[in-house]
This record gives sequence, structure tokens and C-alpha cells, in this order.
Amino acid sequence: MIRTPLCDLFGIEAPVIQASFGPWSAPGLAAAVSNAGGLGTFGAVLWQPEPLRQALERLRALTDRPFAVNHSLRPFNEELFALALEFRPRVISLAHGDPGDLPRRAHDAGALFMHMVTTVRQAYQAAERGADVIIAQGGEAAGFGGAVSTMVLVPQVVDAVRPLPVVASGGIADGRGLAAALALGAQGINIGTRFLASAEASVGDDWKLAILAAESEDAVKAEFADEILPTAGESGYRTLPRVLRTPFVEEWNRRRHEIGAEAPRLRAEVLGALHEGRLHELLPFTGQTAGMIREVLPAAEIMRRILAEAEVALGAVAGAVHKEASGKRR
Repeated sequence: MIRTPLCDLFGIEAPVIQASFGPWSAPGLAAAVSNAGGLGTFGAVLWQPEPLRQALERLRALTDRPFAVNHSLRPFNEELFALALEFRPRVISLAHGDPGDLPRRAHDAGALFMHMVTTVRQAYQAAERGADVIIAQGGEAAGFGGAVSTMVLVPQVVDAVRPLPVVASGGIADGRGLAAALALGAQGINIGTRFLASAEASVGDDWKLAILAAESEDAVKAEFADEILPTAGESGYRTLPRVLRTPFVEEWNRRRHEIGAEAPRLRAEVLGALHEGRLHELLPFTGQTAGMIREVLPAAEIMRRILAEAEVALGAVAGAVHKEASGKRR
């Protein structure tokens, strides 16, 4: 069994967190991950208050295990944040900007506060604001992220905020990634794309099949995103979303400096696609781990495989160290 101090802090059995999918979040997926021993996450971003309340009530009915509710400063919605606090989840998480006094408000409601960062400077800031856990997300990740890779970012953040627990995110889809994260000093992992291609994920089959068919180099940054998508303003982090290539992405990455007066039309096109449930036709948020994923699986099976693979990987490393030590003694 793989267990770290993060498990004790969150009250979970395994140091695996399912990342937020924002408007595509599903109570069934978050509950399945929590029931399998990890920390399921429900993303409140871009939801309306009453549907969010119903979804969180459904999540509560599906699991009695700890779960997280995620928010974003891109954009931030005060009404949704206050609503989430009413449910007193074990964890409130936030991404994409200075958390300000939100950690204090989470603590006042009896929740832990977990913050996602993409640089060491942001990690220092989040620790000063009172975050209980820091997610260090590398540029390989799906959705909005920075430029520094997970392998480089995680150990720096671990050193910067010690003794706060650090969770590694980006470029992780199996147990080898968990083993690597632990070796870098992290106490757990935050996984998005692998759970996006799960049976319980609410996205359409065509999005899931696109993930299965993709290679890692097909997951690219949408360089034009700041021109047409909501930003977090001056308090926000500099991030750009990673998505699978589509004709829309290819065209506007090529023509990003020509957007100008086209921005309102493109923004309306993106919002319309979101409301119609076909945003993945334009911007299918997906990380570079797409190249590692070749089948859709139930969340519980994903969890089982990650933990089993991590034990094998860590055992192999321990064996290599043991053999080296034995060789020196001879």
C-alpha cells in the first residue's frame, strides 16, 4: 500500500487526486474516485448556482468519503464559492491566481485549502496566504498551465514551501508517474486527462476517442486563448490552455495576431459551443499524457492500476539501490 502524510491530512487511502473538469465535472466520477480511496474533485467553474447545488447534493449521496470542490480565478464566481462552503467539503481548491483571503474563508468553514501554482514565486505566495497544500502543475497538463515542466517545477516547489505538502500535476497518467512524483518530494499526484478518459467522465465519447487516438505532440497550447477566453485580471497567473489540435486551434494559433476585431465573434462562438455541449470540437482540453492512454476504463480500475504500477516501480527502484549497496559491500 502507498500512503503518505497527505492521506492522513485529507482522510483518504491513496495519494491520488482527480483533477477538476470545471463545467464538465460529474458527481459520478468524483464519487467513484473517492470511493476507490482517492480524492474526487467537482469543479464549480462556469456552473449556475442551482445546478451546482444539485450536483453537490448528488455527490454527497454517492459517497461518504472526502472530496474537493474546485474553483478558478479565471473567472471567479463569489456566489458559487459561498455555495460550495455551505457543503463543507473536506477540501476547497483553487487555481489560476492569487488566492487572497479565500484560504481563511475555507478554514472558517472547516475545509482545507489546496492551491494550484505553476511557478515557485506563486508557491511562496500561496503558502503566505495560508494554503494547506500546494499543487505544482507542470506545463504538460491539460487546461490552463504554465511553461515549466513537472519534473523541474515539483522539486523546486517542495523545497520552497516545506513542510507544506506538495502534489505533482501534469504529465502523470499511471503508477510510474506516482512513483516519480514521490521521488521528487511530492506527497501525491493530481491527474486530469487519464480520468477524462474514464467511464464515469461526463464528456462525450468523441472527446474520449480523440484522447485515445492522440499522440503527446497533438496536445498543444492554444496561444490565442487570452484574446477570447475569460482571464483573472491583474491577480491572475500567466497561463495558456493545452488542448488537442483542431482546425479551430490550428487556424487561430496561426492567426493569433489577426484576432483583433474578431475577438467578440470568436468569444461568442466558443461560449455557444460550450452551452451546446460541443466545445471539444473547438477546444478539447487534454494534456500530453494523451499519448499514454489507449483505453477508456472505470475510475476504480484506473485507481487500482495506478497504485499497483507505483508499487512495482518503487520496488524496482528500491531493488536497484539494494543491489548497488550489496555490490559495494562485496
